[in-house]
Amino acid sequence: MAADLRTRLILDALDMAVTCRKPAGVVHHSDQGSQHTLLAFGMRCREAGVRPSTCSVSDAYDNAMAEAFFAMLERELLDRRCFRPQAAAPMAVFHFIEGFYNPTRRHSALGYLSPIEFEARTMLMKD
Repeated sequence: MAADLRTRLILDALDMAVTCRKPAGVVHHSDQGSQHTLLAFGMRCREAGVRPSTCSVSDAYDNAMAEAFFAMLERELLDRRCFRPQAAAPMAVFHFIEGFYNPTRRHSALGYLSPIEFEARTMLMKD
């Protein structure tokens, strides 16, 4: 997490996702932010076997799942707290996502499973 959207942040996030998840044939869908259109990002996607995709200009519905996630994050965490020092915010977001959202929160779109449960079942079905 950073105060600005630098290329290094995006490349580090992509590397972390590829290292942790070892995806095969996945698509990285993003808005048309400049950091996602840089040559370095495209090259890193190619090296990792990730197909980059961008949404339409000014179309929140094109990436509705991400928009809904960030709206929920703001509503359930960020709007309820004042982070002092501001450096405490990234750790709070990490704990919310990894300590609550991914292991616990149920989703109707996932058959009322948590994201971790859904991913585990999906991986079992692939084997």
